[in-house]
Amino acid sequence: MEVVVTGIGLICALGNSCHQSWQRLLAGETGITQQQPFPKLPLQPLAVVLPQTTSPNALLDHALEMAIADAGWNLPLEECGVVIGSSRSYQKTWEKWAAGNFLEEAFPWLETLPHMLAVRVARHVKATGPVSSPTSACTTGLWAIAQGWEWLKTGQCKRVIVGALESCISPLNITGFSQMGALASTGAYPFDRQRQGMVLGEGAAVLLMEIQEEAPLNSRKSYGQVLGFAFGNDAYHVTAPDPDYQVAAATIQRCLQRSKLLPEEISYIHAHGTGTRLNDQREAHLVEALFPKGVPISSTKGATGHTLGASGIIGSAFCLLALQQQILPPCVGLKDPEFDLNFVLNAQISSLETALCLSFGFGGQNGVVAFAR
Repeated sequence: MEVVVTGIGLICALGNSCHQSWQRLLAGETGITQQQPFPKLPLQPLAVVLPQTTSPNALLDHALEMAIADAGWNLPLEECGVVIGSSRSYQKTWEKWAAGNFLEEAFPWLETLPHMLAVRVARHVKATGPVSSPTSACTTGLWAIAQGWEWLKTGQCKRVIVGALESCISPLNITGFSQMGALASTGAYPFDRQRQGMVLGEGAAVLLMEIQEEAPLNSRKSYGQVLGFAFGNDAYHVTAPDPDYQVAAATIQRCLQRSKLLPEEISYIHAHGTGTRLNDQREAHLVEALFPKGVPISSTKGATGHTLGASGIIGSAFCLLALQQQILPPCVGLKDPEFDLNFVLNAQISSLETALCLSFGFGGQNGVVAFAR
């Protein structure tokens, strides 16, 4: 039984649709601009969907509608599973309430509990299958894909909606990452000698997945197949990645084994590539140690910003589009590579059969998902 992706919905700083975002990415454009959404905080680079930051509900609803229309699914979707993850969930909403006199007036706090994003989708499509809300730092989006894959493989449901979103441009997030010294001052430049740090971005992606044998005969398309996945934890530090990348290496090797792939069979690697000194250095050394020198690699965070819990599934959407259209997306923002890897500096037509999406997060989270054409 092959698990395939038959619909994609995507919204990020590059565009309000999957097509627009992909085309701007291939053109080497960036959605990062200098913004000052909060008067008490300085002007800084941010990757916002609109001139004003967007609510998590609006991001999710938009991505969901696009994905359903893309796959041609008809509502209601009974026997459908729903997995929607986020690392920040409704945090920005709560920050707004905390800044006011919310204790003196009623507010729908039950509707903003972390799991309610997944419940919101289930309500909308009338799904009666299992519902889950993973939260695992920057690997959250990959966990959503993995959970949906397992439900399909074990027969718990016939179709699944998986997604992740982040509406994370808020005073607390900006201040917190700034105090850590993790934010860039001008832009995101993954793997560049002059990289400064990460740029916060908002966005959402939703994938519709089903067993290929049960997909409708008139299904318009399949973007690709989800082959396998693996996760691991460094158990090292609350934020810093373990410089001894053995757990991350073992995680990637498990994914390859489960997917029945050899390192030399990987056509493209979508790197986590945050633009920070520590992450990019460790990730580059990890790729050098595990894969042939010529494997194409890029990070799209120079275009979308770092969308935290949504970054893995947005990267997965770009992997699937690359496989479907046989085009390697560029590592936007990279001008002077520090590492001797085959970075994709400009969009390239290429014969692609497989792709890996890597994610690494706070708390030592390591995640990888393998896709096939």
